[in-house]
Amino acid sequence: MIVTTKQLFAHAYGKYAIGAYNINNLEQTMGLFRGNLDSQAPFIIQISKGARSYTHKLMLEGLIRSADEVFPNAIFAVHLDHGDEETCYDCIESGFYSSVMIDASHEEFETNVAITKRVVEAAHAKGVVVEAELGQLGGVEEHVKVDEANAKLTDPDQARKFVELTGCDSLACAIGTSHGAFKFSGTQGLRFDVLAEIQNRLPGFPLVMHGSSSVPQEEVARINAAGGNLKGAKGVDATQFRRAAELGVTKINIDTDGRLVWTRVHREHFLEHPENFDLRPVGKIFMAEYAKFIAEKNEFLGSAGQLEAVRRVLKG
Repeated sequence: MIVTTKQLFAHAYGKYAIGAYNINNLEQTMGLFRGNLDSQAPFIIQISKGARSYTHKLMLEGLIRSADEVFPNAIFAVHLDHGDEETCYDCIESGFYSSVMIDASHEEFETNVAITKRVVEAAHAKGVVVEAELGQLGGVEEHVKVDEANAKLTDPDQARKFVELTGCDSLACAIGTSHGAFKFSGTQGLRFDVLAEIQNRLPGFPLVMHGSSSVPQEEVARINAAGGNLKGAKGVDATQFRRAAELGVTKINIDTDGRLVWTRVHREHFLEHPENFDLRPVGKIFMAEYAKFIAEKNEFLGSAGQLEAVRRVLKG
C-alpha cells in the first residue's frame, strides 16, 4: 500500500527512523520488498533522476505497481530523491509519487526558499508531500557533486526560518554525512550537537539524514578480494541511527550500501563461475542477499517490527 512519507513520519517521530532505499531495477525491487516484509518494516522507495532515465521512468513505476500487488501487506511511500524543479513537477503531475524532494541546496538561501516554496505549492495542491534540503553534503551521488571544501553544515536558525518560509514537510540536514562510499576520513562523524540544535528550533518536525550508508568493511573487503579496488571506503556507524531518530530524524537514506551488495554478489559469482553467462542465477542470489541486507538495516533503524502498528494507525 502506497502512503505518504508524512503518514509514516507521524508514527516514527522520536522513536525510530524509516529506511529510504534507492532502486534501479527488478532485482532491487524484489529484494527490497522481501527484506522489509521479512523484518515487518514500513519503508520508503527512492527513485533518483538517474534511476528514472536508466531505462524509462514508466518502467520503474510499473515494477513498483506490480510489487504492490505481489506484496499486498507492504506499506511504503514512493519518493523522488534529489529532484530539480522540473523533475519535481513531472513527478507531482504523474499521480504516482506520494513524496518528492526538491534539492536547491546549492543555491543561495533566498533562491532555495523561492524554488522550494513553488514546489511545495504545486505538490500540496495534488496531495503530495515535500522534502527540501538546507546545507550541503559533500561527496558524489549521480548529478550531486560537492567537494569537501564546499560542504556546509545546516545552520539551526536558518533551518527554522526556511521551514516557516517554504511550508515544506520535512528537511534534509547536513550534519556531517556525505554521499558515496568515501564518507569520512580520520575521526569525522555525525554532528549530533548540530542535529540537537535543529530539533530544538523545530520541535516535532521530521528531519532527514542523507548520505547515511554504513559502507560495511566486510563488503568492501569481499569486493576487493574478488577483484575490486575500493580503498579507504568508510561510512556511517549504523549504531548511531537510533540516536539520530531520538533527535527528530525520521528518514535515513541508504543507497551506496545496496550498490556494494550488488557489486560483491556479482564479482564473487562470476569469479567462482566464469563459465556462467546466465543473469538469472546471480540475480536470485542478489535478491536474497539484498533482502537480508534490508532486514538487518531495519534493525538498526528501529523500523523492524513496526509494520502492524503503522497499519493500525493508518486504519484509524
